[in-house]
Amino acid sequence: RFPLENNYLWDSSTILLITYADGIVRPGEPSLKTLKELLNNHIGNLASAIHILPFYPSTSDGGFSVVDFRKIDNELGNWNNIEAISEKYRLTFDCVLNHVSKSSSYVQGHIDNNPDYINFCIEEDPSFDYSNVTRPRTTPLFHTYDSNNSEIKLWTTFSEDQVDLNFSNPNVLLEIVDVVLFYASKGASILRLDAIPYIWKESGTACVHMQQTHAFIRILRIILEEASPHVLILTETNVPHHENLSYFGSGMDEAHLIYNFSLPPLILYGLSHDDAEPLTRWASTLVPQSEKCTLLNITSTHDGIGLRPVEGILTKEQINSLVQKTHSHNGYVSYKSNTNGSESPYELNITFFDAINNPNDLETPIETQVRKFLISQSIAMTLTGIPAIYFNALLGLRNTKGWHEVKRDINRGKVDYYQIDEALKDQTSLNFQVFNGIKNFLNIRKKESSFHPNAENSVLDVGKHFFAVWRHSSETGEMIVALHNFSSEPLICTLPNDLHEYHFVDLLENNSKINSPNILMPGYGIRWLKISD
Repeated sequence: RFPLENNYLWDSSTILLITYADGIVRPGEPSLKTLKELLNNHIGNLASAIHILPFYPSTSDGGFSVVDFRKIDNELGNWNNIEAISEKYRLTFDCVLNHVSKSSSYVQGHIDNNPDYINFCIEEDPSFDYSNVTRPRTTPLFHTYDSNNSEIKLWTTFSEDQVDLNFSNPNVLLEIVDVVLFYASKGASILRLDAIPYIWKESGTACVHMQQTHAFIRILRIILEEASPHVLILTETNVPHHENLSYFGSGMDEAHLIYNFSLPPLILYGLSHDDAEPLTRWASTLVPQSEKCTLLNITSTHDGIGLRPVEGILTKEQINSLVQKTHSHNGYVSYKSNTNGSESPYELNITFFDAINNPNDLETPIETQVRKFLISQSIAMTLTGIPAIYFNALLGLRNTKGWHEVKRDINRGKVDYYQIDEALKDQTSLNFQVFNGIKNFLNIRKKESSFHPNAENSVLDVGKHFFAVWRHSSETGEMIVALHNFSSEPLICTLPNDLHEYHFVDLLENNSKINSPNILMPGYGIRWLKISD
């Protein structure tokens, strides 16, 4: 299935769509069947890969509190539905390795002293030094559970319902490897290792990014290269940028893909303050480690907009401005506990469209709001790496209404199949305008060799109002300069001296000719300038 012929990993047509199995619903029908029809009728070959978020039986956290790794939630469908989608698309499966539902056989077996599950979880140990443990949440590190007329405390990195597995137990390691190979046999082409930094615990340490964790990823890669060489590894590491990059390993031996988690908050900051300088400065440091690994460029996911990835890139004041912006746009902010007892912002919980455009703004035309939002999508498509588009962003969905017990649910809204089908026929609707804007980008992008993930990438400093990136394919010699105006006002963008002699056509305006070096950029304008003969 999708063999890596001639060492093929990806090209300019590689696009990942991220969606819940039940993100779109039709009454009386398994969600995976509805999803397949949506893909057939509206997505087609716009995307080459689909990340179906956890479709296993689960008790909380949007599917990330898994009860049984090898089963599919009955309301969503069955393995036949998954395999049917995998016939056309490369599928990403979630490997929720760090923790499982407290209702799972692993946890219940440990609590009940079942011989098959002894030491599958981590009990509180008075001799263990927990003082430096990294906490991504404000909840307690341990929770109490009933066990044979007594109580035990188990390690819970994320919540009371999500109990960490004990990877120092070889039986846990063997079980997880078996699950990974099972997923490969069921149609997975990419395996997303959820919360992977936290799997190894050692007294006195931060219990994150441990050398044993990196060794585990290398072991998985070796096994997959032998058993299922078509399967790629994607690590989910919502941490500061330099720590995130460490999961590439040597560039040849750990993750093939990592999320570009710093990108969303930097784009949001730039569009909120008409200031692309922090984004330009950071993006200038992006240097591929090898042709065997690349970044997954996201602007939003099923979770929030992580703030840890911009630690050391944005100042505390700049980060706080995003916190205030989120509150004023009807969003939430989630916090984490620090080792000194304080709390700090961890992620912004809001749809990316509403993070960029104030939902309380009734004056700015929808067309203007869409143009501003599409800047974010264009950057993810033109910067080095592979674009990954969350379903809610693809449709320009707004914050779900009402009070949310789980803050992340504000960005996990479900839509009715018939309603969205009609909206995508209405040229005045927000859904139509966002979807067709992104669709146009994708149809152009996949034809351009300059947008291959491994093509040369250079970020140009052309002033604080603009984000500009130059791409070049060494194989075809083709070159593209992508320009983005972060201002609502029309501005002139002057290209660097070494681009003054070139002639351009704008791929986004029917190949209209553009004269260098002074390029007129409309307010929130985007140009993909291809160098012509």
